[in-house]
Amino acid sequence: MSQHPPTLNPIVVIPARMHATRLPGKPLADILGEPMIIHVWRRAVQAGIGPVVVACAEQEVADAVTAHGGTAVMTDPDHPSGSDRVWEALEKVDPERQFGAVVNVQGDLPTLDPDIVRAVFQPLENPAVDLATLVAEISHEPERTNPNVVKAVVGFEDQARIGRALYFTRATAPWGEGPHYHHIGLYAYRREALQRFIQLPQGVLEKREKLEQLRALENGMRIDCALVDTVPLGVDTPDDLDRARELIRAGA
Repeated sequence: MSQHPPTLNPIVVIPARMHATRLPGKPLADILGEPMIIHVWRRAVQAGIGPVVVACAEQEVADAVTAHGGTAVMTDPDHPSGSDRVWEALEKVDPERQFGAVVNVQGDLPTLDPDIVRAVFQPLENPAVDLATLVAEISHEPERTNPNVVKAVVGFEDQARIGRALYFTRATAPWGEGPHYHHIGLYAYRREALQRFIQLPQGVLEKREKLEQLRALENGMRIDCALVDTVPLGVDTPDDLDRARELIRAGA
């Protein structure tokens, strides 16, 4: 495991809210007798990079987390984004500002490999990096042109596993021969970078592409990407939920 600089002292925050258009009540969806949010929380804890807090929009989610021994904090249900929810939770649990970095783990990744949580933190070892995120090389051909698959434009040097993000897009980019990279929506922020980010107005390209991370790039913030081997299963539909149950039952 890569050792993080002690000054960063990271914390993991998992934003969770019950309202989801395609799968209402998603955090409490049952997977083999436990709520989905508990599976995510447990895997984040297994990553071992710092304490894990679930930022809840509803009391019932917080109750489920605490009933399983986790730490939950209530946040404003009307936040416009998960980043805002993560920031409120961070300020509530750490008013003394002991944690210099925060990893934002999505609450709908019940089969998440703990190694991926560790991987997203690694780019912050470079002091020039404000935010870090993850990508995986696209191997399924239809994903290259699918606008629901967000592409990260990043050039990895030979054998490198970390590279600087130049852009994110729903289009197929870059042009020419070579790999395309599927963006994975986990983020690690320096604390001051997250504070700045949530105070920025929406960017022109952010609104056009409907990609929040472009706000950071449009304002000169640096995002580096860690390259991982697979895209974790995000649960957005009942079919996804069934697949997650199958994978966990099989020991994934």
